[in-house]
Amino acid sequence: MHFYPTERIGLFIDGANLYATARSLNFDIDYRKLLDFFRGEAKLVRANYYTAMMEDADYSPIRPLVDWLDYNGFSVVTKPTKEFTDSTGRRKIKGNMDIEIAVDIMELADQLDHVVLFSGDGDFRRLVEAVQRKGLRVTVISTLKTKPPMVADDLRRQTDVFVEILSLADKIGRAGGQRKQRSQDDDGGHVDDDDGQIDYDKHDDGRDDFEEFAEI
Repeated sequence: MHFYPTERIGLFIDGANLYATARSLNFDIDYRKLLDFFRGEAKLVRANYYTAMMEDADYSPIRPLVDWLDYNGFSVVTKPTKEFTDSTGRRKIKGNMDIEIAVDIMELADQLDHVVLFSGDGDFRRLVEAVQRKGLRVTVISTLKTKPPMVADDLRRQTDVFVEILSLADKIGRAGGQRKQRSQDDDGGHVDDDDGQIDYDKHDDGRDDFEEFAEI
């Protein structure tokens, strides 16, 4: 991954997709380190983090992270999730942020030279193509190391640069590399450390809120 020192860059983080990617690879994202890394590479114009939230819930497991990001250099874009029941009677939560990401990238395109997209979602291929026609470079950060890969093949082919997120583990990952897990006595859910890092529960049901958001 190469940046020019005078290059204006924007980070666009699909929160659900990045969470699922990091979880699959068993490492934590340290958002303070992530921001510092890109600030040191080029002129960081904007760092946007996108996530849907269950606003009617008594407690949202991602609220501590969202609050931390808001106070520490990120612009957080949220919208309420929508709940519905599928044809099998299963409760589903819908919270796709693709439109918000696409609109913001196109609106900011004239102020940027380089878009860095943290997502492997193939729906972004046409967006990447449109941004490239405006003269911007695009880097996609995701992974090929999972089975199946978290990055769609057509997105990887379209982008100017694909970066395997594991190659950045020492730059944007929590020290130690592995997810820190809470004890058996703790409640479920995700807990923020108040330092841009998140702990994950090892005894959940395998379907976190983020994963439900990402599947639709």
